[in-house]
Amino acid sequence: MEFDLEKALEVLRSTPAAVRALVDELSDDWTMGSGREGDWSVHDVIGHLIHADETDWIPRAEVILQQSGDRNFPPFDRFGHFEKAKGKTVGELLDEFDAVRADCLGTVAGWGLTDAELALTGIHPEFGEVTLGQLLSTWVVHDLTHIRQIATVMARKYEAEVGPWREYLSILK
Repeated sequence: MEFDLEKALEVLRSTPAAVRALVDELSDDWTMGSGREGDWSVHDVIGHLIHADETDWIPRAEVILQQSGDRNFPPFDRFGHFEKAKGKTVGELLDEFDAVRADCLGTVAGWGLTDAELALTGIHPEFGEVTLGQLLSTWVVHDLTHIRQIATVMARKYEAEVGPWREYLSILK
């Protein structure tokens, strides 16, 4: 499927509601621990989605759109959400995610992007030259990756409890 801004926005608009539908009324037993050392909890993932919206996608897109002499992306701290989300409930994070994502989507809509602008480039610190279309595509896949991560960390809570059915549950492998 080729990148289409409107189709990308469909996923970006739906992510906060999808995450909310999955976890909003769950106990902390589901949302606060990961069960495996080094894995993120549901709480962590929502904090990360907020942090990425605030400090990654829009700032990097703005670097590309400005096309100034320095097209290098600002650094992104993939772990910067831990401190910011500390002490907040999952409900508070869900509300914050709704608001931050709405602001981001408003910003994107305000740009009125053209195909020519989607082809503009910036410099990623690891990958080098990337287009705005690639950045926005990555934002969509990033959302979907973290929705899967939420489902996986939750499924692992019952990993030992499913007994022999584990063999047929690919999410646990």
